[in-house]
Amino acid sequence: MRQSRLGRHQELMGYLFIAPTLILFTLFTLVPIGMALFLSFTNYDVVSQWDWVGLRNYEWLKWDAVFWKAFGNVIRFSVMFVPLNIVLSLGAALLLSRGRPGVKLFRTFYYLPTVTSAVAASIVWFWLLNPEFGLINQGLRMIGIQGPAWLAQTETAMISVVMVTLWISIGSNMVIYLAGIQGIPEYLYEAARLDGANSWNCFYYITWPSLRPTTFFVSTMSIISALQIFDQAFVLTQGGPANSTKTVVYHIYQTGFTQLEMGYASAQAFVLALVILAFSLANFWVNREGDNPWHQDVD
Repeated sequence: MRQSRLGRHQELMGYLFIAPTLILFTLFTLVPIGMALFLSFTNYDVVSQWDWVGLRNYEWLKWDAVFWKAFGNVIRFSVMFVPLNIVLSLGAALLLSRGRPGVKLFRTFYYLPTVTSAVAASIVWFWLLNPEFGLINQGLRMIGIQGPAWLAQTETAMISVVMVTLWISIGSNMVIYLAGIQGIPEYLYEAARLDGANSWNCFYYITWPSLRPTTFFVSTMSIISALQIFDQAFVLTQGGPANSTKTVVYHIYQTGFTQLEMGYASAQAFVLALVILAFSLANFWVNREGDNPWHQDVD
């Protein structure tokens, strides 16, 4: 009986400890999602009475050329950003995982951009990429190269947004990869070296397969952040030139807060959420343990 009472008391205390988190999650996540879902079936525009319009907002999406242009932009951004983010983050982690003098200082330097506001960093890069007096083009002129108008040309605007986003995000993913590298047992490398494996063999057959869960996490979060990018495109290019860098979230922002079409903006947001879910599930399927060609090699 006493043990049963103790079990109920512990269970009650567990619910009490998680209750504040559940309440906050409900109030600030579940309730807004439910309200946005409801608004996506209305013509709510903030200033007048709303009416129920059913699936009309979703039907309008089929003919919204700017919306699909923005979707193409974020897909193009993701194709450039996600692989570079993984490669550069992993490369930095490999270089800084060795116990050499000053390595902790370099880790700090690499991580500092992560704690910087994306808006503040984008403003700094806006001036660095200025075609007339920006430091980047001035440096190119010193070696005889005429730099482009980075943010004003369709050929370089998206590349510039990718570059700034990489600068902001590499540090955090580097730390994640560092944690994964430090969790790999050292005896695996010792056994491989005894068998005559070189550095590349150790990386290919031990490090990279062992980091599969870490890579799955980094790639998933990178895909989600890439599809939701807003700050950098808003500050650097305002979606230009010619909508070449307009993102889906930026288009939703303009639809909802500039044009005051909150119902239509909510429908766009839910379509984006479904696309993010689809890409995340596809990434999960690609990284399934059973499909990993190196899994048996690690074991």
